Amino acid sequence: MVMQEIIYCPKKFATTVTHGNIEQIKFQRKKQEEKQKEEIKKLQELANEISNLSCTITVKTNKEGKLFGSVTASHIADTLSKKGYQIDGNMIILETPIKKCDLYNITIMLHPEVKAQCRVWIVSESEKPANPQKEPSVPSSKSNSEEKKN
Repeated sequence: MVMQEIIYCPKKFATTVTHGNIEQIKFQRKKQEEKQKEEIKKLQELANEISNLSCTITVKTNKEGKLFGSVTASHIADTLSKKGYQIDGNMIILETPIKKCDLYNITIMLHPEVKAQCRVWIVSESEKPANPQKEPSVPSSKSNSEEKKN
């Protein structure tokens, strides 16, 4: 009985070990690595683009500025998709729940090796800016306490 060595190809097919098969597998692996490097390069360009992005989400709030509910990753993904970016809600990492009006830095995991930071403004419907190109001004807790004193 003759025993032959068997190697496994990337597509889970087994084949006998020959010089030609080994060279073909090396070529396929190299081609796949080049494709992954190109994909990572494109995602890094997208990450740079997203890092310069700032988006605004308008929500209903009470008088203290607390949200009725919270802003989720899917809300942020919807806002980004309206700006032309195809980001899935699962790619967005929220460190804490968003439950009040403020500026948040959101991490977006485009690839295990590529992350992007995006600024997200959460503003109340009553504070919606008249000029949408300007950054909204979210009052800080200091300015609220100063207004109450006056």
